[in-house]
Amino acid sequence: MAKPPSVAAAVAGGRGSAHHRNRLLLLILVAVAASASTAGFLLRGALRDPCDARGDSAALTAAEVAGSPLEFMRSKLVLLVSHELSLSGNLLTEWWPAITDGVGISSETCRLTSGVDNKPEVLPARGQEAVDTARKADLVILNTAVAGKWLDPVLKDHVPEVLPKILWWIHEMRGHYFKLEYVKHLPFVAGAMIDSHTTAEYWKSRTSDRLNKELMEVAEDSVARRVLREHIRESLGVRNEDILFAIINSVSRGKGQDLFLQAFYQSLQLIQQQKLKVPVLHAVVVGSDMNAQTKFETQLRDFVVKSGIHARVQFVNKTLAVAPYLAAIDVLVQNSQARGECFGRITIEAMAFKLPVLGTAAGGTTEIVVDGSTGLLHPAGKEGVAPLAKNIVRLASHAEQRVAMGKKGYDRMKEMFMEHHMAGRIAAVLKEVLKKSQGHWHS
Repeated sequence: MAKPPSVAAAVAGGRGSAHHRNRLLLLILVAVAASASTAGFLLRGALRDPCDARGDSAALTAAEVAGSPLEFMRSKLVLLVSHELSLSGNLLTEWWPAITDGVGISSETCRLTSGVDNKPEVLPARGQEAVDTARKADLVILNTAVAGKWLDPVLKDHVPEVLPKILWWIHEMRGHYFKLEYVKHLPFVAGAMIDSHTTAEYWKSRTSDRLNKELMEVAEDSVARRVLREHIRESLGVRNEDILFAIINSVSRGKGQDLFLQAFYQSLQLIQQQKLKVPVLHAVVVGSDMNAQTKFETQLRDFVVKSGIHARVQFVNKTLAVAPYLAAIDVLVQNSQARGECFGRITIEAMAFKLPVLGTAAGGTTEIVVDGSTGLLHPAGKEGVAPLAKNIVRLASHAEQRVAMGKKGYDRMKEMFMEHHMAGRIAAVLKEVLKKSQGHWHS
């Protein structure tokens, strides 16, 4: 984590130029509120400090505002998400005069009267208005680590859309604020701002074994993998001794989630018919998007219910953070159909986590997965359902084979598919192209 920049520098580096507005509306959202009454209590308790810090006579003139380095923020829509507005300190007392069209801090402004032109508006912590505001805002400021707990329950499927414009301002330096539910999105925000270098170093040391700042760091950190595995499995209702198969792709027919679920259902039937003694099997489909209300996803969910496997199958919304799920599962299924994947990055990422891969014998997957060594391949299309079901049973029945394949996959990934390998190959191509180009012009 880089050293914390100044307030102005952090904001300037966040989103860049956006659609300009005639006036700024600074929207303050009281987050992590279990009910409206709780939100009201937090608000009333917090709003004294910003005004008291400067006094009612601290209102700035238009000329003073015009000379502020934060003048560029006047055209921006900013959403402040905070569970305790008194902790925003300098933000409230220094930013507001510079970004509210010359309206200085006064006792009236500090009361945040909703609906008054050029004055901040207070919104409920939950509800569609909060979601809509976060989506259209130029900048979203999470004030304190605890505010991170607001993202998933409120934004739901829109979290990946909002993360790239979040500036996370962290003040805490106590152990219980490092819970994964608070800070799991920290590696993916636009920037983090921490009050002191000492605090920043503390956060770096406390989160290095919990957060997937780099997928490989998590993959090779046994503590991080254990923490993520326990967290995700608990959220899915999967015990540690159960076997979890996952397909991690955007939900679409081309990715083959329907055929995977059919194969999973058949595998459970095979286990029952053959009276095999294997751990309980579960499947998770990561990449769901029920907001889109696609016919295909509805069919997937209907199949799970009609087949009676709803207790064994979970759907997880699409996410940019795949490392927690790779840490939690036992086998990755790459079931892309037709010509298969051009390359399939998720396959490489699974191998980094020492996972065996059950993939379609199509496209780039055949160049990554070594059948019988790092995983097992099956045909694309409906004819691949029965072989995939048998492969699921095979890996469910042989723990030592899962481990061995995962280890071989990891070794193959390290030997062939690391960043420096790919960079070297690209460099060779570029050099050859430049050589040919120079020869053409000389001739």
